[in-house]
Formats: sequence, C-alpha cells, structure tokens
Amino acid sequence: MAHSVTLAAPLETIASPLLWAISIAVLIGLLVADFVVTRRPHEVPMREAVGWSVFYLALPAVFGLVLWWAYGSRPAIEFYTGFVVEKSLSVDNLFVFMLLLTAFAVPSALAQRVLLYGIAGALVLRGVFIALGAAVLQAGTWAFLLFGAALLLTAVKVLRDARRDESHTIDIDQMRSVRVIRRFFPVTKEYHDGKMIVREAGKRALTPLAVVVVAVFMTDIVFAVDSVPAVYGVTEDPYLVFATNAFALMGLRALYFVLRNVLDKLRHLDYGLAIILAFIGVKLVLHWAHGIWTWLPEVPTLASLGVIAVTLITVTITSMIANKREAAAERVAAETDPVAVGPHAENR
Repeated sequence: MAHSVTLAAPLETIASPLLWAISIAVLIGLLVADFVVTRRPHEVPMREAVGWSVFYLALPAVFGLVLWWAYGSRPAIEFYTGFVVEKSLSVDNLFVFMLLLTAFAVPSALAQRVLLYGIAGALVLRGVFIALGAAVLQAGTWAFLLFGAALLLTAVKVLRDARRDESHTIDIDQMRSVRVIRRFFPVTKEYHDGKMIVREAGKRALTPLAVVVVAVFMTDIVFAVDSVPAVYGVTEDPYLVFATNAFALMGLRALYFVLRNVLDKLRHLDYGLAIILAFIGVKLVLHWAHGIWTWLPEVPTLASLGVIAVTLITVTITSMIANKREAAAERVAAETDPVAVGPHAENR
C-alpha cells in the first residue's frame, strides 16, 4: 500500500522579492553610514549617542506604520511585538558586550568600531539562523514544539544564572575563540588605532581589536540561538523576523553608549528576560498543541505584546526600588559606622 507524504505548507510572508531587495539595500546603506561616522575613532558623547538612539527607535516606529498602511494591522502588530522582544533581549546582549570591552581593555575611542564590526557580523549570522528557522518550520508543526522547548530550557538557564550571587566578569584567556586565534596567529600587545592587522618585526600580526571583534561575534551566536526562535514565536513570517532583528541590532551601537552607565543597575533584567522567554516558549507549545487538540487556546499577538511590555516595565521599576533601598542602606551604614563602608573596610 502506498503512503502519501504530506508536506508542510510554505510559510506565509508579506514580502515580495522587490521588498526583500529594498530592505537589504537600505540596511547596507545604514551600515555604510555607520562606518563613515566611525571612520575616525573618537569617544562618543552622550548627545551623539542619544541622537542616534532616537533615530534607530524612530525607524522601526515608522516602518510599523507603513506595514499597517500597506498590509493591515496583523503584520504591524507582529512586527512591533517582535521588535520589543528583540530589543529587550539585545539589552542583555549589550551587558555582555560591556563586559567583553572591559575585559579586553578596549580604548573608549575604539568601542564604537568594535560594536559596529560585531553588529555587522551579527546581522549576517541572524540571516543564516532565520533561513534555517524557516526551513525547520516548513518541515512540520513539530518545529514549534522544538522551538518552544528550547526557549523554556533557556529561560530556566537565565533564571538560574540570575539567582547566582557572583561577580559579572569574563576571563578572556578561557574563551575558546580567543585561545584558537592566539594559537594560530601572532597578536600584538597594544592596540593600533582602528587597525586589525599590522606588521610587527616584518611579519603580519593581529591586533587586540581583531580578537575582541571575533569574541563579540562568537558571543552573538549564543544570543542568535535564543532570539530567532523567540521572534518566530511571535510571527511565522521570515521577513518580519528579519526586520525585527535588523532594527534591533542596528540601534545597539548607539544604545550601548546611552546605557553603559546604567546597565548594571537593571539588576532584575535577567528575571524579566527569563519570564519573556518562558512565556513565548509556552506560546509556541500551545500553538503546536492547538493543531492537534483544537480546544486548546492560542495566545493572541496583541496579548503577547501586553505581557512583554508589562514584564519589562515591572523589572525596571523593581530594579529602581532595589537600587534605592541599597543606596539608603549604605547611607545609614555610613552614618552609623563610616569606617565600615570606607576604602579600608575590607581590612578590618
């Protein structure tokens, strides 16, 4: 007896080849503009960082309105929801970037160039993961169960790491990518402006700038594994997944300089990210299960946007409250026993 094989239907997408071409051309144009801006290494003042951050927040806002006008409310709401998910995950990404730049002692004037190289590589990497994700989803609805389980496991890991009371540091000597580079290529001890390869003693050698760029790029692989399935939990349209990733990543460089002094104050951010990842994981599992047991509910995209927004607002408020309580406790301790909180307190 012959058995017929049922193939999964192609993923629905709003994008035509022309729209893909225009979007990629605009993205390349923005990257070129960023490279022109960072051609001369310089310390980024807050005014410049805020200006670029506002620009890269206004772009997706306008893009979503264009989607609403051209394709209706559903793609627009899915885009906005996916963008909020990506942006919230990218803040955690920024924190790791901050640790890497500190561990490699990157001069402040070169920080934006490191971030730009890392973001450009991350965009290529996300494109590969998005294509792979689309291929997996076309293989069958079981992919939603796979993505959902992966996000739930990631949420547990993020929550476990958030509960650990340990200093946030990175040992670059233990990073596999760094060890591989140093094993096969000579690396100079000092930075040479924005150069990644120089001649030293008549031989070509990599600069620490090249090593930290590779480290940033390799680190983003971990984030891509989490973020791409998370956005597929919001929309099945590969174009919208690509757009949310592109808009979120393009604004990272400027956002880093705006938030670098407050990132460590968002002490409850990881708890919020764990909740968001777990929520989207459950949403994906329910979507898979609804195809088998139709009586099971599905989570609407607008409801997802509400849950994600409320979660981010809540962890921001609780972080501010915790910071104020800690500051108040330190003031009280300083008033009662100034030596206890002084520079020599640890020697008492």
